[in-house]
Amino acid sequence: MNQNRRIPVFEIENRIGAIQHRLKMADIEALFIVQRVDLLYFSGTAQHGFLFIPAEGKPLLLIKRYYPRAKAESPISDVVEIESVKETPAHIRDAYGRLPKTLAFELDVLPVNEFNFYQRLFPDTICVDGATNILETRMIKSEWEIAQLTRTAHLSARTFQYMRETIRPGLTEMEFAGMFEAFAKKYGHAGKLRLRDYQAEGYPWHVLSGSSGGRVGLLDSPASGEGTSPAFPVGAGDKKMAPNEPVMIDLALVLSGYHTDETRMFAIRSMPEEAMNASLAAIEVQNAVLEAVKPGISANRLFEIAIEKAHKGDLETGHDVFRRTQNGV
Repeated sequence: MNQNRRIPVFEIENRIGAIQHRLKMADIEALFIVQRVDLLYFSGTAQHGFLFIPAEGKPLLLIKRYYPRAKAESPISDVVEIESVKETPAHIRDAYGRLPKTLAFELDVLPVNEFNFYQRLFPDTICVDGATNILETRMIKSEWEIAQLTRTAHLSARTFQYMRETIRPGLTEMEFAGMFEAFAKKYGHAGKLRLRDYQAEGYPWHVLSGSSGGRVGLLDSPASGEGTSPAFPVGAGDKKMAPNEPVMIDLALVLSGYHTDETRMFAIRSMPEEAMNASLAAIEVQNAVLEAVKPGISANRLFEIAIEKAHKGDLETGHDVFRRTQNGV
């Protein structure tokens, strides 16, 4: 494993300190991390295990598999190898003298059956939700994290430039997607997205050209030979890209665990006039939002600004115009 892919010691220490502060403010004695992404965020390893973070004192990392790698990756000093999660209460008692009276879990992602199991594992402990504390800690990005996002954005820009140089008529959407994904993977793109939602799939790219963009997610007629799979209605289909039609390409690029999500419009030779106008309108709305971005502003307010800009500039019909163009109207 490359050294530069590890999360620095100071980063883990700052994250532990931040979540401990939130636990104290919420009057929660400890947090029990189960989900793999949170485990990586707070411990530096994604090996199969659990992380116990007391509101005061050092965290305890309990690893079921694979201990040597977890020990090498994580800067946490107290790492214990276990054969079963049932051993955790005893290890917590050994490390801290007693079990906590209140213990927080990631209830936004933890399955009910698993949560019931942990409640039985800690029968005299009040089990509460710690998801809000985790999410509020994770949403504040450090300088190190911003640097990781910047690296990811640079690779995204390189990949979109590659698309611009290689897009051509006759390639199917799926063929073209394979080309630019292979390019990105040469430089470290992981190719997978993790989502904190049990109902959603983390799909990293889409290519929607011409009419297929208007039918994404719908069942195409068997004779059409176009569109996406009914079982997995995202990504790309076997429609061949053609000149003089809009081609929307969406790429979520992942580098060392950090991702950017970028969508751009392409056209081979020329863009239909109405679709071009809709694209220019979208740029105006985007620029208005970018001018308003500042620390403390809510995502909801940015959405409202986008709607206000569309109304003021008579741009709200741009989406309908684009949909009509995609469907050949």
